[in-house]
This record gives sequence, structure tokens and C-alpha cells, in this order.
Amino acid sequence: MMIGLHTLLMEMIQFSILLPAAAFCYLPMKNQIKYTRLHLLLLCMGIFTLYIPAASWLALYLNTEINTILLPSLVCFFFLYWKTVKTDLSRTLAVFLNACAIMSFPAVAAFIFDAYLYPASGALNFSPEAGFFQFFLSLLLVLLLAFPLHRYFSWMLDSLDFPNVWYSTLVFPLMLTLFNLIITPYSYETLHTGRIIVILPLLELILFLLLLFLYILFYHMAAVILEHARKKEEVRFLEIQAEQYETLQNHIQQTRRLRHDFRHLVIGMTGLADSGDLDGLRTYLNEYKNELDSDTPVSYCRNAALNALLNYYREMAVSEAIKTDWKIQIPEPLTISELDLCSLLGNLMENAIAGCRTVPEDERCFSLTIVLKNTSSLCIVSTNSFDGTVRKSREGYLSTKRNGEGTGLFSIKTIAEKYSGTAQVSNSGRKFFVNILLKV
Repeated sequence: MMIGLHTLLMEMIQFSILLPAAAFCYLPMKNQIKYTRLHLLLLCMGIFTLYIPAASWLALYLNTEINTILLPSLVCFFFLYWKTVKTDLSRTLAVFLNACAIMSFPAVAAFIFDAYLYPASGALNFSPEAGFFQFFLSLLLVLLLAFPLHRYFSWMLDSLDFPNVWYSTLVFPLMLTLFNLIITPYSYETLHTGRIIVILPLLELILFLLLLFLYILFYHMAAVILEHARKKEEVRFLEIQAEQYETLQNHIQQTRRLRHDFRHLVIGMTGLADSGDLDGLRTYLNEYKNELDSDTPVSYCRNAALNALLNYYREMAVSEAIKTDWKIQIPEPLTISELDLCSLLGNLMENAIAGCRTVPEDERCFSLTIVLKNTSSLCIVSTNSFDGTVRKSREGYLSTKRNGEGTGLFSIKTIAEKYSGTAQVSNSGRKFFVNILLKV
């Protein structure tokens, strides 16, 4: 079968909708792309330059409409897309299926437009005019949605790490895509039966507005969920501060009592010294020293919230028989949000102590260093012992308690990225390492 160049170019117009579809997929992924934008653009252009002419030629050769070629190709396109982003399966699939749903509306609109132009034709004879109409309508739709996708939807992708929530959003766009595929008119005479050609555009408009409404509703629900999580974390830190304040008050009361009893202590020591009982005197002094030093809060920094947090986890480590080696130098004034730094360190120390619990007491150790480097970078290095059991995926370490990435590690990475920094997680044998760099 001979296929002319002009015929091939006209067929390629239909497949060109892949370009705005790809833009829709990547707009909300601005912080989740593995490559630079230039490299990603070159990669996409290279793939489409090869695919669109080949798929167009195959559709013409088989004398079939483009969905026969395009739909199986979407599976391959999804896996290629997944390899270029850092999000997990649930979020990647949510964006991809929503892109398919959005792009299906210009496709149906193009068929209706084609039916107006050529009432006696059908889907197999899709006109070039309808192809251009579909492409420019798809492009216009992406341009109109570009700002909310780039700003608001990207925020949800970066912040909402609940795979079950994202999986629950897949049903409606999938149903819409299938519905728009099913109603594709193979013969335009069908659309001219009764009032279908009037009802169908109205139905499509209602479904499209419903989809936009669900996007807005989902965004507000995500904002509520994340705000609730933030408030819960704030309450947790306030409880830690209150507990540390109570510990400090108890220590003050204890030292006041010890100072009050100091006169009796001197009398007791004098008696032991006069009698020459040096062993008894040493025992007496050691008991007093131990009582004086017990539960004494350490001053790590001038920030009350951070100091309370560090003391809270130090006491927890002591109670769990964990050997600690902490070198804390937090700069003053603090240029990082107090809540962000408390959240980062809280998750870091909680994960480290949880890891230490998985090994025998004589093997438990937790090293933490916080130091300012080059006056502009806060370096946080954590090393803890654990049993060596890990779960990993291509996105990184997974939680050993639930499905998906660990919430603590995800929070640490998110805060590091917020301050133009990095968070590197690794393990070697029975040691777990976290290296964090924050711009201050």
C-alpha cells in the first residue's frame, strides 16, 4: 500500500495531541523530575519524533483509527514517564490517568466538530480540519490549566504522601476516559439522529466541569489533611516542651532540697573524715553526686523548643540503653523555621531510636552531629545501629511498618528541599546513615 507524504502528515496531526498531553503530565511534576528540563525536553522530542510518524504510518497501513494504535502505546508511555519522575506509583498513575481524562475531552469535541463539517463521514475518515481543531483545543486546555497544575497540584504531589488517597482518585478519570472512548462515533450519522449532536456537547461540558470541581475539592481536602498533620506535630512539640519544663522544675526542686540538706551532708562528711573512714566518705560523696546529676537537662542551644526536643530524645535514648555521641552546634540566630527544624530533628531522632530498638542493648548506639559549615550550610549527620533489615524501591527506603515510603524520611526530604538542601539516606550492614544539608 502506497502512502503519500501529504496523507502521512495529515494523519500525524491526530497523534500530535501527545505533545500537550506530555506537557500536562510534567507541569505538576516540577519538583519531581529526575533530569534537567532541557534533557527532558530533548528526550520527549526524540521519542515523539520517532513515534508519531511510525504510528501514523501504521494506522494508515492498517486502515484503522488512531485509538487502535494509541491506546496500547499508552502503557509504554506510562512506564517511560514513570522512569523520568521521582514520585511513587500512586502519584505517577494519578497524574497520568488525569492527563488521559483531560485529553479525551478535546478528542470528543473534535469528532463532534468533524460531524458538523462532514455529516456523512465517520471516525475512520477523520478530517485534517478536525485534527487541527483537536490539537489547538488540547493546547489551549493545557495553557489554561498550566498555572494551577504548576503551583497547586505540584504542591499536593510534593506534600501528600498517602498512597491510598492517591489510588482513590484513579476511578473517576479512568471512567471518564473509557466513557469518552466508548462514545466515539464511528459513523457521524449516529450523531445526527434525534438531538444527540446537541445533547452530547452539553453532556461533555457537564462532565468536564464536574472533573474540574473534583480537582478543586481534592485540593481543599489535601490542604485540610496537611494542616491537620501540621497542627498535630505542633501539639506534639508543645507536649515535649511541657514535659521538659516539668523535668526542669523537678530538677530545680531537687537541687533546692539538696542545697538545704547540704549542712547535714557536711556534718556527715566531717564525722566520716574524723573517724578515718575514707571508703565510707567516698561512697557518701558518690551517692550525693549521682542524686545531684540524675535527670539534669542539658543545654544544647538557646532555642527553648529545640532544647526541649533534644533533651526529650536524649532521655528516651538513655531509658532504652542507647549509647549516644551527640555534638550539637545550632547557630544563633536561627534562620530556619523553628517548626521545620523541630520536625526534621524529631523525625530523625525518632527513626534512629526506633532502629536501635531492633538490636540487643549492648549493640545500641546513636551518633548525631549538627554543625554550621561555611557560614551558610547547616550539616546534620546521623548514624544509628539497627538489625540490617530494609525495604527499598526505586524511590528509596520504604517503611517497615506500612506500605509506601516512611513518613519520617519523606518529611525530612521535603524540609531539606524546602531549604534548597539535600537529604541522603543509606545503610551499610547494621548501620543506618542520614546526611542532611540545609541552606541557612
